[in-house]
Amino acid sequence: MSTSPQFGLNTPQREAVKYMEGPCLVLAGAGSGKTRVITQKIAHLIEDCGYESKHIAALTFTNKAAAEMQERIAKLLKEPKQAKHLTVSTFHSLGVKILRQEAKELGLKDRFSIMDSDDCFSLVQDLAVTTDKQLIRRIQGKMSLWKNGLIDPDDALKNAVDEDDAQAARIYRNYVATLSSYQAVDFDDLIRLPVELFRGNDAVRDKWQRRLRYLLVDEYQDTNTCQYELVKLLVTGVGKKPMFTAVGDDDQAIYAWRGATIENLKTLQVDFPDLKVIKLEQNYRSTTRILQAANAVIANNPKLFEKSLWSEHGLGDPIKVLAMPDDEQEADQVAIMLSAHRFERRAKFSDYAILYRGNHQARVFEKALRRERIPYVMSGGQSFFDRAEIKDIISYLRLIANGDDDPAFIRAVTTPKRGVGQSTLEALGAYAGQWQCSLFEAVFKGGLESKLADRQLTPLREFCTFINQLEARASRVGAAGSGENAAAVLDDMMKEINYEAYLYDTFDDRQAQSKWQNVLDFTTWLKEKGTGGKDGTDPEKSLLELTQMVALMSMLEGRDEEPDAVRMSTLHASKGLEFPHVFLVGVEEGILPHKGDPDAPVETLGARIEEERRLMYVGITRAQRSLHITWCKKRKRARENVHCDVSRFIKEMKLDEGDAVPTEEETITPQNRLANLKALLQKPKAA
Repeated sequence: MSTSPQFGLNTPQREAVKYMEGPCLVLAGAGSGKTRVITQKIAHLIEDCGYESKHIAALTFTNKAAAEMQERIAKLLKEPKQAKHLTVSTFHSLGVKILRQEAKELGLKDRFSIMDSDDCFSLVQDLAVTTDKQLIRRIQGKMSLWKNGLIDPDDALKNAVDEDDAQAARIYRNYVATLSSYQAVDFDDLIRLPVELFRGNDAVRDKWQRRLRYLLVDEYQDTNTCQYELVKLLVTGVGKKPMFTAVGDDDQAIYAWRGATIENLKTLQVDFPDLKVIKLEQNYRSTTRILQAANAVIANNPKLFEKSLWSEHGLGDPIKVLAMPDDEQEADQVAIMLSAHRFERRAKFSDYAILYRGNHQARVFEKALRRERIPYVMSGGQSFFDRAEIKDIISYLRLIANGDDDPAFIRAVTTPKRGVGQSTLEALGAYAGQWQCSLFEAVFKGGLESKLADRQLTPLREFCTFINQLEARASRVGAAGSGENAAAVLDDMMKEINYEAYLYDTFDDRQAQSKWQNVLDFTTWLKEKGTGGKDGTDPEKSLLELTQMVALMSMLEGRDEEPDAVRMSTLHASKGLEFPHVFLVGVEEGILPHKGDPDAPVETLGARIEEERRLMYVGITRAQRSLHITWCKKRKRARENVHCDVSRFIKEMKLDEGDAVPTEEETITPQNRLANLKALLQKPKAA
C-alpha cells in the first residue's frame, strides 16, 4: 500500500492521507511535510481507492511547486506513467485549461491572448491618459484586487470611497471592455472567468465536476476570494459529497496585499460543516530553539486553530540577536560573520540566506558581499520570460495565435524594423478605430490605401501575409498527417525575421551574443515541449498550444543548476524555502513590522501587525540549524541618519539567557577578524 509505514508518515500525516469521508483541512505547520501528505494522498487515491488519475487535480501557486509535486508522485506510483494524466498545476494553469475548452461559452475565440503585465500597463496608460507610472500601477493594483474579489466595474464604482477610487473604477470598466474587444484576458481573468462561467452555466460546471472528482489544494491560506469560489464550485453540487483536501497554515498567511484572505479558513468551516481538521505539528526542518522562538512570536496573534511546532532535531545553537550602529556596518558585519561561520562549519555558500523585509535593503548587502568576495544570487530577479529578446519572439507567437492581439502586433511589426514607423501605426490605429477592428484586420480593409502611401502599406501587408501563412501551419502537428510540427514552423519563422542579425546590428557583440543565446535556449526548449519533452512522455503540441502554455510560464524549466552562492531574498519570496543558516536583517520598528499607513483605522493597523508577525514567523522558520538576527540603532534615510527602535517581535521571541544578545561593541570587526579566523583554524571540524 502507498501509505504503509516504510513511506515515513507520522500518525497525523497518515490520518490525513487516508481520510476519505468528505472535506478535509490539513493544518500543516512550517516544515511539517505537507507536500509529502499531498503526494502520498494522490498515490493512495489511485492505488488504494480506485480513482483514475485523470479525475484528480492538485492545485498550487507556482509552476515550480507543481512540477516538483508531479515528479514526486510519479516516483510513488507503481505505474509512473499514470502521473502524466493528473492535473497538477497552478490555479491559473487550470483556468487556462477551462477557458481554452469552454471559450465559446464565454464569447472568446479558442485562440484568445493572455496579456502580460507590460501589455496591461500600456493599456491602462492609454485609458488613464497619463504617464505617471506610480498612478498606473496603483490603478492596476486596484483592478486586480477587484477582479480577485469578484467585484465588477459597476460595483467598484458604486462602492468608491473617493474620486480616485471612482476614476479607477471608470478606467476598470473601459479596461474590461477593451480586453473583450481584443479577444484577450489578463492574469486575473484566468480564474475570474471560469468562476463566472460555472456560476451561470450548470451544464458546464457539472461536466468539470465529473472530470475532476477529487481536488487537493496546496497553500490554501494564500487563496483569494476568486480562487476559493472556484474550488467551491468544483466540489459542491446537488446530491454531491464534497471531496477535497485543503492543506495550509494560518500562521503563514502573508499575502493579504495581493488579495489573499485568511477569512477563507474561517469560511471553509461554515461552508463545509462536516470539515475534518487534522494538524501537522512535528517539524522536520528546524532545531528546538528556533521553533520555540517561532511559537512564542506567533502566539501573540489571535488563533483560528491552536497548534505548536515541535522537533526531534535537538536544542540546537543559540539564536543570536545583534544590535548594529547603522545599516552599512550591519551589512559589513553580516558579510564577515557569514564568512567566518562558513569557515568554521566547513559549509557551502548555498547553505546561507540573508532575508530582509524589502528589496530596498538589498543594495548595501550586495556591496558588502562583493567586497568580501562572497558569491550570491537574488530571489525574485528578472524572469527569463521578462527579457526583451524573449518577449520579442513571444510577440510573434501571440500574434499567430490571435490576430486581434494589438499589443503583440505592434511589438512584432516593429521588431526587427521593417519600415513601419510611428506615423504608420498612428494612421493604422485611427483606421482600425473607425472600423472597430484589430490593427491586423485593418491592414486588409479596403480604403486603407487612401490613408497610407505604398511605401507604408506594402511592408504592413507583407508582414501580415507572413503571419497568416504561419498561422495556417501553426495549429497542425505531425500526428495530423501533414508532417507539420512546432519545430518546423518555429525554424521558418526565425529564419524569415532574421532576429540574430537584428541583435548584432542593434547591440555590441557581447550583448548580442548573450541575447541570441537566450533566444536559442528558448526556441530549443519550445521544440522539446512541442515534441513531448526530452523523454517524449507528454503529448505532442502544436505551436498554438505552446504559445498559450508560454503565456503562463514565469521561468524556463531546468535552465541551470543552483549555484553555490548565498541566497538574498525578501521574506515574501523566501516562503517555501529552507536553509541551514539564516541571517534575518533589519528587524526594526518601521521595517519589520513595516510602518504602513499611520492614519489607517485601528482595526486595519491591528490586521497589518498580525500579518507582519506572520512574516516574522516565516523568516524564523526558514532556518534549519542557526539563526542570526540583526537590527540597527540608526539607519540612513534620504541622506540623514534616523534613530531606529528594535522590533517588538524580538522581545516576543522570549529568548532565554543562553541566546546571546551582544551589543555592537562585541561584534566582529574588520580589525580582529584575522585573529578570529586564525583561532578557528585551531578548532576541530564541527560535527
